[in-house]
Amino acid sequence: MLRLTGEISTKGRRTRARFQRILARNLRDACLSEGRACRIRDEWSRLYLESGTGDSPPLQRVFGVSSFSTLDGSCEARLSEIIRTGFRLYSQSVKGRRYAVRSRRTGTHDFTSRDVMIELGGALNEDAEVDLEDPEVSVYVEVRDETALFYADRVRGAGGLPLGAEGNAVALLSGGFDSAVASWMLLKRGVGLDYVFCNLGGEAYKRLVVEVAKFLADRWSYGTQPRLHVVDFEAVVGQLREATRPSLHQLVLKRQMYRAGGLVAETVDADAVVTGEAVGQVSSQTLTNLRAIDDAIDLPVLRPLVGMDKEEIIARSRDIGTYAMCARVREYCSLGSGKPATAAAPELVGREDALLDPGLLTGAVAAREVLDLRSVDAAEVAGDAVFTERIPDQAVVIDTRGPKAYRQWHWPGAVHRESEELAREFGTLDREVRYVLYCSQGLKSARIAERMQAAGYEAYSFMGGETQLRRLADSITDGERGREDLE
Repeated sequence: MLRLTGEISTKGRRTRARFQRILARNLRDACLSEGRACRIRDEWSRLYLESGTGDSPPLQRVFGVSSFSTLDGSCEARLSEIIRTGFRLYSQSVKGRRYAVRSRRTGTHDFTSRDVMIELGGALNEDAEVDLEDPEVSVYVEVRDETALFYADRVRGAGGLPLGAEGNAVALLSGGFDSAVASWMLLKRGVGLDYVFCNLGGEAYKRLVVEVAKFLADRWSYGTQPRLHVVDFEAVVGQLREATRPSLHQLVLKRQMYRAGGLVAETVDADAVVTGEAVGQVSSQTLTNLRAIDDAIDLPVLRPLVGMDKEEIIARSRDIGTYAMCARVREYCSLGSGKPATAAAPELVGREDALLDPGLLTGAVAAREVLDLRSVDAAEVAGDAVFTERIPDQAVVIDTRGPKAYRQWHWPGAVHRESEELAREFGTLDREVRYVLYCSQGLKSARIAERMQAAGYEAYSFMGGETQLRRLADSITDGERGREDLE
């Protein structure tokens, strides 16, 4: 028995009927995705779903459901029959335990909800103790017209509106915490999503983003067929670096990403673009800078995280299940080119943006790769491993950062080859050696490692880049100190 969210219940009759039809469709899809057939009965204020034996279908991930209960039995709505059936169903489960009977009733009867609670509570009291404040077992009786329903659980649902009830949008997905949570929050509001991934980091980066997008599609998008549109941004970024001033690179890049989302939205009949921006989180997200990039497209730009801080966003990612995947992704939107502007004038950013050839972006979007996320094989997309979280014995470690960063700190024994140089000249390296590359975040080096693998080298990028590698170095140092203390 499924209860509707209050937002559905308060809609006008025609709108509510449409929402409930969409919800029933999504519930069927949720069951079929688990390989189970089901039957759904809509009784206006409740939906009843029968899915046979086995594990329960994933009802907690279907938006529009306030809560649900597994029905243990039913009987005719007569007080004597309710007492008899309730005793048969629950006398053993409450035996020796603290329990409470809860009842609610709709329709016309010659008894009240209180009568049900007193009479059934008394019947179950022989070998158990009534405790209305902190029961170990709760017995629920819901009398609806001519039928009484019995259940002992009440599981909270996902809430929100049925997915698909509020149209469609495209979400700019980077694979990090913010964009994944922002996408989920729009799904909860009933908005079907396609995802646009502006790829600045090559195949290794794409694999991580596909994993996040597929999780959202498989576990939170019942009733829809979301797609991931992968747009190669390498040429766009190359022109951006050459044509615009470094302090505005991030803002011009964001405008280009908005446009990519807008172009895809035109092809999929979407009404908005969704981003994971929150006010003040990074330099490009100051209120002034958001204003400077907001007019890049005519479509509304929706920012569901706008008032959240990072801790709240990460906590939400744990709740929805994307945390572990997103923790592996270092968002690759930073071009790392000088001190970024924090309060850019919209007119200035617009003039810099106008220096770029619009045909370059249009061509990249036209040539995009489109993945049907519900049907894509994640294992096939993953391909060979590019990342590593350890430094194998006898491996040559290559630091691909700039000279200043290398002088400040590097992995003991690491050789220094800047990324651009290594990308051009790795063919001179010994093919019999195993290589581990690292950069600031682990993604630039991943792109080079991919090219080296394709050329027959055994090369990997250290997952998480410099930050995680420092932690590994510290843990090794701490371990050696501990052994010295023991000696």
